[in-house]
Order: sequence, then structure tokens, then C-alpha cells
Amino acid sequence: MNMDVLNGLFQPKSVAVVGASATLGKIGHTVLLNLQKSQYKGGIFPINPKSDEILGFKCYGNVLDVQDPIDAAIITVPAKFVSQIIDECGEKGVKGLLVITSGFSEVGLVDLEQELVAKAHSYGMRLLGPNIVGVLSNSDDFNGSFAPFLPFKGSASLVSQSGALLIGIDAQTYTRGIGFDKLISIGNMSDVNFADTIEWLDQDKNTFCISLYVEGLKDGRRVIEVGRKTSKPIVALKSGVSAHGAAAAASHTGSLAGTSKIYKSAFAQAGIIQAEDLDNLFDRTLVLTLQPPMKGENVLIITNGGGVGVLATDSAEKFGIPLKFAPPDLQEELKKYMPSFGSAINPVDLTGMAGEGWYHDTVKIGFQHKWVDGLVILYCETAMTDPLGIAKSIKKAVDSTGIKDKPIVVSFVGGERSDKAMRWLVENGIPAYGGPDVALNAIGALKEYAKIRMDTLDAPAKFDDVDRDEALKVINFARNVGRDSLTELESKQVFKAYGLPVTYAKIATSEDEAVSFAEEIGFPLVMKIVSLDILHKSDAGGVKVDVNSVEDVRKFYNEILKNAKAYKEDAEIIGVVIQEMAPWGTEVILGSVNDSTFGPTLMFGLGGIFVEVLKDVTFRVAPFSKKQAKEMLNEIQGAPILAGIRGEKPRDREALADTICRYANMIYDLHDEISESDANPVLVYDEGDGLKVADARILLTKK
Repeated sequence: MNMDVLNGLFQPKSVAVVGASATLGKIGHTVLLNLQKSQYKGGIFPINPKSDEILGFKCYGNVLDVQDPIDAAIITVPAKFVSQIIDECGEKGVKGLLVITSGFSEVGLVDLEQELVAKAHSYGMRLLGPNIVGVLSNSDDFNGSFAPFLPFKGSASLVSQSGALLIGIDAQTYTRGIGFDKLISIGNMSDVNFADTIEWLDQDKNTFCISLYVEGLKDGRRVIEVGRKTSKPIVALKSGVSAHGAAAAASHTGSLAGTSKIYKSAFAQAGIIQAEDLDNLFDRTLVLTLQPPMKGENVLIITNGGGVGVLATDSAEKFGIPLKFAPPDLQEELKKYMPSFGSAINPVDLTGMAGEGWYHDTVKIGFQHKWVDGLVILYCETAMTDPLGIAKSIKKAVDSTGIKDKPIVVSFVGGERSDKAMRWLVENGIPAYGGPDVALNAIGALKEYAKIRMDTLDAPAKFDDVDRDEALKVINFARNVGRDSLTELESKQVFKAYGLPVTYAKIATSEDEAVSFAEEIGFPLVMKIVSLDILHKSDAGGVKVDVNSVEDVRKFYNEILKNAKAYKEDAEIIGVVIQEMAPWGTEVILGSVNDSTFGPTLMFGLGGIFVEVLKDVTFRVAPFSKKQAKEMLNEIQGAPILAGIRGEKPRDREALADTICRYANMIYDLHDEISESDANPVLVYDEGDGLKVADARILLTKK
């Protein structure tokens, strides 16, 4: 990526406002006025052939008339003129185009938008938008937008897909006292997208945390790649996560692949912390900007009120940091600074008698103790204490330790005095919140950030015993006979080529052949209908298990065919599978979708016929490490079943994690060929006994 071009877009040394207007209320006027009001020190060149000057700035007929170099052009002219303007900017040598103009892909004119991007690229320019608010940068005194003012100053930068929301956030930075250096509107993302802005902000010396408001990603896989390399924390709020918009799918996995679950996993793989709502985006941005990640698990809470301590305890468990008792030596030290009826176990209750001195000493002792990985300070406003004095004592105690690699978070519960004290804390580098639950959510974000950043260091699992050519041979055969899906046996052949342990089976096309195969394989057996027109074999009466004799084989062969025809009269019957009957095991499902945003994506969950009822599944974008595969096993509600409950032995989690990684490599390797797939059920046996893939399905991409 050409950083110099993006520098011209996000930190321009000079800017042309194409479509500048003297008419109050027009965007071309507002942008020019905002540049003036923000005291932008670079060159400002209004482009308007009908005016000599606007707001004291000399006007030009077009950008080619400007003698000085121009880094960025802010385009506000109607859509029909934008193409011509891009040509002029290209000839001038402009680096970046901020296209505020709307009326392109958001109204269905996708081709017109793509033409603009192609033209910009032909001149070596990058295009932000169209349909944007603009770019705002405090460190550059640059308000190149129609948002009313630069945001409250801070060290985070926000990238928003919604222009209206960006304007609202701009105003809220002042009411919340949470600052940003840059606000970037990316609109339709025809060219410059989230991955580009993340990559650029990572090298921006004025940005310490990157915040995102995401409606949808166009190149999700690149966001993962860029996010993994980023040195700064990233927090994202994703909207539009309901299942309402999910497309109907033929496989179990396709029907279960909700947008929310895939995005959640993808963000984690990218090292991106997710926010629950807009308030949470502000709160998590604040703590990630001001504090280091929490590398351990031990949080110490110090409070002057039992009630907020209990609320904090509940919240700690909710946000993945359940409290532990403080070690005895720490408790003994803390007891020196509280009455006998106080408590030092954790939360540390100093009681309502606590003043600035007790807060100072307990914070200092707690923060520097080796057991403590993170500190949460709670304060309920009392008539006997001054909130600002408490705030200053906390800051003094933290500074006196010299510790920079542990986080501290504060919550003051009170009125106007407490609000002012919290504002002072934030201004002095300590995040402060109005509720203990919010404070615990914030420090939970720091623990989550430390974990997912460590996870991004793990390389995807690799296997040497893969036969891709064999898999392609099976797929190409199906394509050559005009099919866009594989039979169960063909699917298992592909699985086997990637080292997945599949059950042995053959397809019989006559009763006698069924008997012959049964005698070859041995009893007991499973018999299943083979028809690409029957997706769910059990529903059609097309599955028979525990088949124990030749007589049963003959009987069930004809019964299965009869049931299949009754279920779907015009179904094309390929035959009946005669398959070894694998021993009983815990049923899980593996599956995949070729997600439009992230590409090949793997699903894991409880399997069998109830998978679509329970929906107890989790996702990962393929490929990934074995450590990630093991984490998937713990993310489902059925995790205790795999771990062994009520006296049962643990299941073979090692073999399952290995199979999950192999499956992920398969769908990544064959992503141009496989659109959806399922292995359901996969029968998992006791620890050390492995597993078996009992049923398989692969849908091919349309070509």
C-alpha cells in the first residue's frame, strides 16, 4: 500500500474544495467554512468557476488553474460531474480524493462508482467514499468535512461507515469527555476501506487506539491479515448482526452461519475487540487508549461501599474475570488501612470512613503487589470526602509505584463533584466510569485484548499427508457429469484425501450388490439412501442402522428405496450406501460455508439431528492453529459433555482438534471448489480412541 498517497488523503498539506460555494447551507460552503474555523494551516483552494473569492479565499475555475501542489481534493459537486473532476485532479497530480458526493452504489449505480475508482487508480490516486462526511484530524487542525467541529481532543481515532453516526459521535465526544484525534468517514468503501485505514492509522503517531463502526466489510480476510499485524488496539462495533438477513442454505452449516457469530470469531482472529453498543464503544475505546493490556487473571477491587463491591463482583464474573481472594500477605497489609469491620479479602471494603490517605495507601500497596494483574478502584461519594481529592490520591499512589504494565480502572458513583473528579482522572490518563459494571467491562476488555493478541501469534496448523490432487479428481469427475454436489461417498473421498477419518462404505445399485458389499464389510451395518435430491436422509426414512443380517440387508434395501420415492417421487436415486457401523460416540458436527465476506469459514458444534434446534455452534475463518481449534471446543454450551460429565470419560479432544484443523485446511485449500460442506455426525470416542466421520456432504461452487 502506498502510504504517501494515504498521507495525502488523511493528513493533506494542501486541499482543494471542488464545488466550494458562497451559499450558506450548501455542503461546498460548510466544508470551506469548517477548514477555516479549524484553523487549518495548509493551502486551501476553493474551486468554483463562477466566483472570485469565498470566505476570503481566492477561487479557481478548476484544480488545473492552481499553481501550488494539491494533496487532497474534497469533491462536493453533483454526481454527474465527478468523473470529469477526477480527470482534472489526476492531471494535476492530486494524491487523494474525498468524495462527499452521494448518488452512486448506495442508489444502485455500482458501475458508475467502479468507473470512478478505475479512473482514480489510472492516475495513481486513492478515493475515499463516495457518500462520505469527510475527514477530521485534531493533530492537523483539519476539518475536511461537513461535521460541525473537530472532536474533543484525544488519542483514539474512529473510522465509521455511517456518516450520520460519525456526526453524532463528534458531538458526543464533548458530552462524554472522551476524545479522538481523527474521525474518518469511509462511506461506500469503493476504494479505501477498513483494512486500508487500519493499516494507515497503525503508523499514525497521534493514534493510540483504533475504533471502528462497521455495517459490513468488503474484504474481511484482509481485515484479519492487517489486524493481526497491527501494534495498536482495535475495538469495533458491528451493526446488522441479526439472523433476519441470512440467506437460505442447503447445508446445516449454511443455515446456522449467522452473521453475528462469524463476525465475532473473525474479529477475534484479527485481534479486534468487539463492542456491544455505542456506549460500550466509547467505554472500551477509552480504556484501550489509556491503559496497557491485562496479562494475568487476578483483579483486585478496592471500594468504600459494600454495595458497589457486590455489583462489581457480579460484573467481574460476567466479563470473564471472576474474583479470587487476595493472598494472605496482601490482606494483612491492607488491613492496616481500614477499621476492624472492613474486609480485605477482595473486594477490599475500606468502609465509608475511607478518606484520601486510606485510598492512597491501599492503592499503592495493591497496585505493586506481584499477585495483582489489574486494579479496579470504586468510590461512592460521601459528605465527609472530596471526590477530586480521592481522585488525586489515586493518581499519586499509582505514579509513586512507577508501574506502567498493569492497568487501573476507576468508577465513582455520585453527583456533579464525582463527575468532575472522573473527568480529571481521564485527563490524567486513568479511565473512569459512572458505574462499577462499566469499569469491570472495561478491565475485561483489557484482559480480552491481551488474550486475542497472543492468539494472533499462533501460525495455522499444517499437514504433510494431504492429497489435494486426489480430492480434485473426485470433484472434477462430478463436474464433468454435470453435478454441482458430491454424493456421500465422493464427499468422504475428499475428506479422506485431507486425512479425516471416515467410515468405510460402498454404494450398491441392486439388492444382490448390497448383500455382497455387506458381507465384505461385515455386520453390523448402516444403510442410507444416496440421492442428491434428498438432503436430509432421516426425514425421508432413508437411513437404517444396526443392520445385522443378509435378510435385513435385502429387506431394508427395498424399504429405503420405497421410502425415498414416497418422500420425493421425482428424486434421482443413485443407490444405497452400505457402510460400516461405527461404534456409538458423542455426536458433533463440522461444516463450512464460503462466506461472502471472510471466505472459507468453519463451524463446529454438537451434531446429530438436533443441531439446527440447539444451534450450539461456533465459527472460525480458515485456516487457524490447533490452539484455536481447542478453544472452539470450549466455546459451545456442550463443552462439559466433551470434557466428561457424571462419571463419563473425557472425549478425545486432541483427535477432534486435529480433525477440525484438517477440515479447515481442506476448505481453505479447496475454497474455489467447495461452497458448503458438512460432516454430521462425527462420532467422538473416549480420550485416546479417536473419532469417525459417519456422514458427509459437499456442495460445489457454481462455475
